[in-house]
Amino acid sequence: MFGLIGNAGLQIKIEINPTPQSIQKQCVVPLDHQPSWKVSKNPFMAALSKRDLAQAQVSASVQQQQQMQQQQLQQPQGYQYNMNMQPQQQMIPSGPGAGPSMTIDRYGNSREVIYAYGEEEDVQGVAHLTLAPGKKFEHLGIKIEFVGRVDMSQAVIDGRSHYDFISQTKEVSPPSTLYQTQTSIPFYFRSDDKPHETYHGRNVTVRYFVRVIVERKFFPPIKHDQEMIVQLIKHEPRLNQPIKMEVGIEECLHIEFQYKKRYYHLNDVIEGNIHFMLVRIKIKYMELAVIRREMSGEGLLNNSPSANGAMGGHAHAPPPTTDGGNVVTETQTLTRFEIMDGAPVKGEFIPVRLYLGGIAADLTPTYDATDSRFAVKYYLNLVLVDEEDRRYFKQQEIILWRKTLG
Repeated sequence: MFGLIGNAGLQIKIEINPTPQSIQKQCVVPLDHQPSWKVSKNPFMAALSKRDLAQAQVSASVQQQQQMQQQQLQQPQGYQYNMNMQPQQQMIPSGPGAGPSMTIDRYGNSREVIYAYGEEEDVQGVAHLTLAPGKKFEHLGIKIEFVGRVDMSQAVIDGRSHYDFISQTKEVSPPSTLYQTQTSIPFYFRSDDKPHETYHGRNVTVRYFVRVIVERKFFPPIKHDQEMIVQLIKHEPRLNQPIKMEVGIEECLHIEFQYKKRYYHLNDVIEGNIHFMLVRIKIKYMELAVIRREMSGEGLLNNSPSANGAMGGHAHAPPPTTDGGNVVTETQTLTRFEIMDGAPVKGEFIPVRLYLGGIAADLTPTYDATDSRFAVKYYLNLVLVDEEDRRYFKQQEIILWRKTLG
């Protein structure tokens, strides 16, 4: 009875397989880890992962060529019928290096390689339905869906905590009975408009996934999801003006900071300088931080930080907040480093040079009030600390975009 209430012994596995051509053209690239919100990526370990990943790609390329040569000598397989005249769909895999079966060895361990897909890539693969030997399974139909979804854990819009911006469904099997130990069903979804990049944040998740649904009589359907990562390549805007602003405290401090541009790709270098025009307070040191701010809920368009020229007196990341417009804000400091130690003098210039690729976190492109439901923005936070440990700061938004997959 418990087996009937659960999955009745039916196990589902979904493989999303990129083609060797997509990998060779860099339209699909392997990643060295699963992107996340946490600031936990060790730059040194990441370098080792990329080295192992490159070695695995070379080995996989050789395996792909051997697999394709073998397939050319074999008769293509389509539908195969079992003793009960029930069709069993089978699909020839694209090769050991063309799907989730590709693994890399690190310190004696193996793990599956995660792929990042471009926005124009088709979604294809195979769903495996497995039964215990000697068992059968009656169903009312099998469907496979491709879904793009935004989940918001702390915000509810229109009575729901999620909404789907892509939803494609295909009926792959009519009501019948499964007798085989394993039934493999191929699926294929043409490239559709993928407006958002995959994002796993604190309160917001943007994800694309393939779902297999097996309908049952008298019981809820059996569902299984397999997520895929989508990344969107953009181009640098033609107009990328520098950021220049004068800020300070009246009759105490007056500084001018300038950054060479406002738009940066994820592996870019932030360059600029800080010019002290008036210094009447004893400054102990100055630091620069990169901040990520995630906002979700209604009223995002009216929830942008002020852009006046005064320096604030609070430089710590605030806890998650909810304002009157039902907007939940989560602020995270990705990195900070000291750019000046000691008291500056009037007229002094402090150079700024920050490598975004060296930040031990998964940077994402800027999400600018997507569908007025959520936004992810990045800021440069300039902080000055005086001898009495008072902190003065000024934030300036920068726009991040993706130049290449990976």
